Amino acid sequence: MSDSHFIMASGLVKIFQIAGLEVVALQGLDLEVARGEVLALVGPSGSGKSTLLNSLGGLDRPSAGRLEVDGQNLLTFSQAELTTYRREQVGFVWQQTARNLLPYLSGRGNIELLMTLAGRGWKARRSWSNELLDAVGMLEHADQKPPQLSGGQQQRIAIACALANKPKILLADEPTGEVDWTTSQRILKLLRDLRERYGLTIVIVTHDPRVAEQADRVIAIRDGRTSTETIRAADERAAEFDGQPPAEGHEHAASNGYRSAEELVVLDSAGRLQLPGDQRALAGIGRRARVELVDGGILIRPSDDERIEVTEPTTETGAESAHHSIYSTDLPLDTQNGKAPTKGRWPFQRLKK
Repeated sequence: MSDSHFIMASGLVKIFQIAGLEVVALQGLDLEVARGEVLALVGPSGSGKSTLLNSLGGLDRPSAGRLEVDGQNLLTFSQAELTTYRREQVGFVWQQTARNLLPYLSGRGNIELLMTLAGRGWKARRSWSNELLDAVGMLEHADQKPPQLSGGQQQRIAIACALANKPKILLADEPTGEVDWTTSQRILKLLRDLRERYGLTIVIVTHDPRVAEQADRVIAIRDGRTSTETIRAADERAAEFDGQPPAEGHEHAASNGYRSAEELVVLDSAGRLQLPGDQRALAGIGRRARVELVDGGILIRPSDDERIEVTEPTTETGAESAHHSIYSTDLPLDTQNGKAPTKGRWPFQRLKK
């Protein structure tokens, strides 16, 4: 593994047995994450995002492939070694606050309980819990219990709990899913600040494109494989991630024109790629395509006998349609005649201005 790659997955496969049937959640997934990076994983339900997150956290063991975190191949770990890895090197933040916090303990009590289980003494627990509470801006609420706190405050305490045992990697599954957008921005800014302060590598699973926009890099997963990768311009990251709400009337910060990003199709180790559904539709590509080597690159065009007819789309607006067109595995079709939409009418294109 390269020194710059804190996480590396190669040919990762996960097969579940459900009611006597085999369900393949990961199908040869490849992934590289740099040390100190904030990575967002996006994709439709069932694409394999949560399975990958659970594998990274040692909660689940892949069926085959290679998965390295900080130079450790998790597939070679015994169950006891996986338990130690989860306890000492990984922090988790879940969408549901009930999964993060015990309601009958104070914020400080929730944090110190985890350190008690790890065998730390009273002075060490109190010193570190004070530092974490201060880092998340909750020191003055340290003695309040979760039901006495707002959703955003509970999630701040949950983040402090995730850092109780000084992990190297922080895994967040929809960490802003139960709070409003203004609170979400504060939580996301806090995660980035903590990344800088404690040298964390952060992986966030989200369905919200606004949350994904705040990451250093976005990986879209479709059908258990990495499909596309979106990288933001490095010189704009600090200015963009200022924790401020977008300008009035613009729900997506990208629509303000100050966010620069490029979405690239990812090729796996065998050279396979997944063409985004909207681009396939606009090109009229069905099940088969012609591939030609041309000056400066490779041309992929529809087979003459399987060309999809392009037609007008039905009206679709809002965050849900934008999310669908960027990350969905399904080919968006006109609901009346089942045909693909015309060029220039996609929310995806408006987001990438």
